[in-house]
Amino acid sequence: MYTVPQLADFSGPSLDAAVRDLLAALESEATAVVGETDWRAFRDRWMARKNGILSQVNDLWLKAAPGPQKRDVGQRVNQLNKSVEEAVESAKGRASGSSSSLASEKLDVTLPGIRRPLGVEHPTIRTMNTIVRVFQRMGYSVGEGPEIETDYYNFESLNFPPNHPARDTQDTIFIAGQERKAQRDRLLLRTHTSPVQIHTMERQPPPVRIVIPGKVYRHDTPDATHSPVFHQVEGLVVDTGITFCDLKGTLDHAMKALFGASMKTRFFPSFFPFTEPSADVAVTCFKCGGSGCRLCKQSGWIELLGAGMVDPNVYQFVRKNGYDPAKVSGFAFGMGVERIAMAMYGIDDIQLLYSGDVRFLEQFA
Repeated sequence: MYTVPQLADFSGPSLDAAVRDLLAALESEATAVVGETDWRAFRDRWMARKNGILSQVNDLWLKAAPGPQKRDVGQRVNQLNKSVEEAVESAKGRASGSSSSLASEKLDVTLPGIRRPLGVEHPTIRTMNTIVRVFQRMGYSVGEGPEIETDYYNFESLNFPPNHPARDTQDTIFIAGQERKAQRDRLLLRTHTSPVQIHTMERQPPPVRIVIPGKVYRHDTPDATHSPVFHQVEGLVVDTGITFCDLKGTLDHAMKALFGASMKTRFFPSFFPFTEPSADVAVTCFKCGGSGCRLCKQSGWIELLGAGMVDPNVYQFVRKNGYDPAKVSGFAFGMGVERIAMAMYGIDDIQLLYSGDVRFLEQFA
């Protein structure tokens, strides 16, 4: 690449030789210009005010020339300025011509555009969000918590006795290397979203009205109705004067909002360590409308969730935060999201929800 030399001899022949070298470099670089970007770089290299080649010629030749030779040097520098300006202008015309050639090409507007396919919610996530929105419209806030919990939050504070079967390694997935810790401090993958209820009551005095969606883990063998990883939505309400009638009215309204105004609910006795009394909740069969079919095993009902009044023993763990069982009462409920999604979409195998098979998932797009 051409560099302006510093002249030691300012005689006529020496100046003519330096000018010839410069013009040869100018012509070579001008010929290499093929586009707008090249032309801008070429123009700046030769005509920039600070470091352009013409500026260097002015400094190294004209200013450095002895007094007697300044006139001869000045004449040659003026001619060089004109030559560079003409070369830059000519290169600009060629660069513009190459750019305009693209504009002259025909464009077929009938060709199909590039369409980027948009994803949709997975049926499990869609169902979970639908359930959450139903309770949000009823004034519930959304609670979240960690998926790795301690035995205390997952079992002890929810009134599970030390010998409860759920604490066995055959039912719960424990984190390895916890044997030296006290039982209440051992880490595990939460088996339900109920620990968030305790976390919430520790942070917030009553009244509380929350719905808790999330992922849970159990030591289950995968089959058509079981998975070691699945999703739950739980709810907790604590205030003064809360009764079982409030629980029934809330869940009846929620089921109608989810499945239609004709949906009926039925409560029948059950047992959960953290609620007393407890109930399993069934809804009218989606397929037969309650007349009896294979799906509901001819009963007309499909069991969907568990619920009950919060056991007073649970309040003892958060009593210091205003949860006096003599003054407050509440109810809790929980439902498996996949179970409801399978009922809503007519899916007969829970493993289809986790297969990642696009052919299956496209049905819900």
